[in-house]
Amino acid sequence: MAVFPWHSRNRNYKAEFASCRLEAVPLEFGDYHPLKPITVTESRTKKVNRKGSTSSTSSSSSSSMVDPLSSVLDGTDPLSMFAATADPVALAAATDSSRRKRDRDDNSVVGSDFEPWANKRGEILARYTTTEKLSINLFMGSEKGKAGTATLAMSEKVRTRLEELDDFEEGSQKELLNLTQQDYVNRIEELNQSLKDAWASDQKVKALKIVIQCSKLLSDTSVIQFYPSKFVLITDILDTFGKLVYERIFSMCVDNRSVLPDHFSPENANDTAKETCLNWFFKIASIRELIPRFYVEASILKCNKFLSKTGISECLPRLTCMIRGIGDPLVSVYARAYLCRVGMEVAPHLKETLNKNFFDFLLTFKQIHGDTVQNQLVVQGVELPSYLPLYPPAMDWIFQCISYHAPEALLTEMMERCKKLGNNALLLNSVMSAFRAEFIATRSMDFIGMIKECDESGFPKHLLFRSLGLNLALADPPESDRLQILNEAWKVITKLKNSQDYINCAEVWVEYTCKHFTKREVNTVLADVIKHMTPDRAFEDSYPQLQLIIKKVIAYFHDFSVLFSVEKFLPFLDMFQKESVRVEVCKCIMDAFIKHQQEPTKDPVILNALLHVCKTMHDSVNALTLEDEKRMLSYLINGFIKMVSFGRDFEQQLSFYVESRSMFCNLEPVLVQLIHSVNRLAMETRKLMKGNHSRKTAAFVRACVAYCFITIPSLAGIFTRLNLYLHSGQVALANQCLSQADAFFKAAISLIPEVPKMINIDGKMRPSESFLLEFLCNFFSTLLIVPDHPEHGVLFLVRELLNVIQDYTWEDNSDEKIRIYTCVLHLLSAMSQETYLYHIDKVDSNDSLYGGDSKFLAENNKLCETVMAQILEHLKALAKDEALKRQSSLGLSFFNSILAHGDLRNNKLNQLSVNLWHLAQRHGCADTRTMVKTLEYIKKQSKQPDMTHLTELALRLPLQTRT
Repeated sequence: MAVFPWHSRNRNYKAEFASCRLEAVPLEFGDYHPLKPITVTESRTKKVNRKGSTSSTSSSSSSSMVDPLSSVLDGTDPLSMFAATADPVALAAATDSSRRKRDRDDNSVVGSDFEPWANKRGEILARYTTTEKLSINLFMGSEKGKAGTATLAMSEKVRTRLEELDDFEEGSQKELLNLTQQDYVNRIEELNQSLKDAWASDQKVKALKIVIQCSKLLSDTSVIQFYPSKFVLITDILDTFGKLVYERIFSMCVDNRSVLPDHFSPENANDTAKETCLNWFFKIASIRELIPRFYVEASILKCNKFLSKTGISECLPRLTCMIRGIGDPLVSVYARAYLCRVGMEVAPHLKETLNKNFFDFLLTFKQIHGDTVQNQLVVQGVELPSYLPLYPPAMDWIFQCISYHAPEALLTEMMERCKKLGNNALLLNSVMSAFRAEFIATRSMDFIGMIKECDESGFPKHLLFRSLGLNLALADPPESDRLQILNEAWKVITKLKNSQDYINCAEVWVEYTCKHFTKREVNTVLADVIKHMTPDRAFEDSYPQLQLIIKKVIAYFHDFSVLFSVEKFLPFLDMFQKESVRVEVCKCIMDAFIKHQQEPTKDPVILNALLHVCKTMHDSVNALTLEDEKRMLSYLINGFIKMVSFGRDFEQQLSFYVESRSMFCNLEPVLVQLIHSVNRLAMETRKLMKGNHSRKTAAFVRACVAYCFITIPSLAGIFTRLNLYLHSGQVALANQCLSQADAFFKAAISLIPEVPKMINIDGKMRPSESFLLEFLCNFFSTLLIVPDHPEHGVLFLVRELLNVIQDYTWEDNSDEKIRIYTCVLHLLSAMSQETYLYHIDKVDSNDSLYGGDSKFLAENNKLCETVMAQILEHLKALAKDEALKRQSSLGLSFFNSILAHGDLRNNKLNQLSVNLWHLAQRHGCADTRTMVKTLEYIKKQSKQPDMTHLTELALRLPLQTRT
């Protein structure tokens, strides 16, 4: 292969920059400008009549801007135009109808501020459990009367169904005993599924039998602790049944000719639907026992809409009165809760019935403490303090339904009636749980007075104070009462002996204390919590509550200098002995610091405390820690490091980074952040000490450089190390630390052979060559301004890098090596210029050191020729069918490099460029459009004063024609 000498063309960078600038074109008044209004000409053609030949065209001009968005505001959008063409009378009627519908909806549908039953369901099931054995009655279906039912007359069919119901009433059932709680739940779920299956197979009577059977279970209080959960499970079946019946009747009102609206009146329902609806109510009325008859009728209460407008309003009072026949107060209150739930779903505007349920409940409240209940508790071995907590789910729900959007006068009356009853702690708790927080907060001292008067034998006072505290966290009491409220509450809380009772109550009142008082009161509360939870390591059973306390404290104390000056805050953290919990708490603290700390800090109290917190998070990392967890911990620690600043005390800042490196050595992202921070510190030192580069400053910068040089090898990521070596070398060079910069660059060069063929990127293995190419291009840009070491010869770093590139094992079908060599050619061309494109202040690059010395230029050209030989050899090796497209692409790329950086006045180089042009087109693989644009560029450049030689070159570059 012939040797082609390289001759770099001389570059005038200033002139090239000037030629690349956009020309300023003067804009005359009236010319188009994108921000000027657009003149629109509108043409209209008017036809006078069909016979007449008269037609007129008018035009008008407007200088208003045509904006598609503003047209919407003008009402000219398609929907507005359609509305404008509608009949005004019909439009007004539709508007009035929609307004009436909206008003009706406001009264008949509860809003999003009403907590639905579904939110309470899971909590009840989780709380009310039992280890005792349970029993359940299962329906044993009779087969009689099923054959030939299709041929029976209607009267016979009705008689048969009534007989089936009688058969059920007379005991066609089987009792399952000694069931565990889970077995019981499974049986109930089986019944629910049996109900759906029976309904789907048109066995409506069987479905009704299942519902009656399940409803009967609500009269059984043999395992009383499980009753609230049983209520939830059974009412799920009732809800399913009610929905099935309603949808069945609703579907009868819909045919091909009409669709029943959502808000229909009984007049919209056809006779078939009404007859079916009445049939269901008659069947239910024939149920002999009170409790199943009440529950099943309540479940289909909504179906009264098909019969009459007043059906629901008439049924609700009657059902309310039916509950008076239930003797067991627990069964009774849950029946009222179910009626209130159904009532709120179908007619929330009928408040009188809800209120009647409440006042009826107050009349029977004394039964809870009567002999019948007490005897039942003795039989089951249940104490009163365990019995009373069974009531709150039902009572809270009743109170919530009544208090929803209730006037202040009604709430006051309800509270007064509760106050008059003896042993009213249970009532008081439900009032505070259900009423609006603002109502409770403004009467806080009244409630405290009532709490003091309560008998503590059945319902502990600390639970009442907890309910009060929950309200005060949502609404503020009068300012004059706040301290007295806290004192009264804490007198009770601090006397609690049981650690669980204590922490459940204290956790609520911590928020009140943080919200309204200073660090002094908060410190007192934290000290009291430590005092109660430390004995017998009680804190180990209360980590969730202790975590909530920490979250509430940091939610109100955004000034961390104040937070860490709370004497008992750090001792409080020491109670988190379990590592996983301790780390979660530390993460919460750091997250709050990053979110709320606005200014950098050097406060020693904050630094010492947060270093301890960050060290705790770091030390939790082990071989089993997930990468996501490591990223999260690194993010939090880095957020802290970024917020630490000692101002101009650079030595103190560097000492902090040194300490941080020793503390967080297991988290690579933190070490990377520290290296970047130290490099930034070195550059800040350079800026502040500009013109005063003393020995002390130089020594400090060298210390920063040494920090980076020592830290980088400890990192695992190969490209992380390469990029940090390059970045740190640039910083050293900018600070005139030339020998240190050389050390960084040499370290980067020596690391290149270790680059693997595949690297892990976000959990996926990818080829590394493209990343290596990107790094080397950045490296070449830096090497342009790195001066040669006087003892290592000309371009010693470039030579070392070329040797490494030559010895690196590249992929067989890869062209990255040649692309790198092309970039080296660009670098060497730039190095041969009399003045380099860019410099570093106070650093003499090779253009200053050699001053265009002929020996330097000769060495440079030799390297260029060596690189060119490698490129041409590779192009020759691509002369195979499967590689012709690659050969064409690389040939054109090399041609462009010669065009940009080579002196084409040299005949051999000129001939090489022509050969490359032909090579790019030889096998029809070149992109014709690219070739055309390249040739146009050459012709344009040939018009430059010092580029006239390109004219002859353009004539020697033919374009391939395709036939």
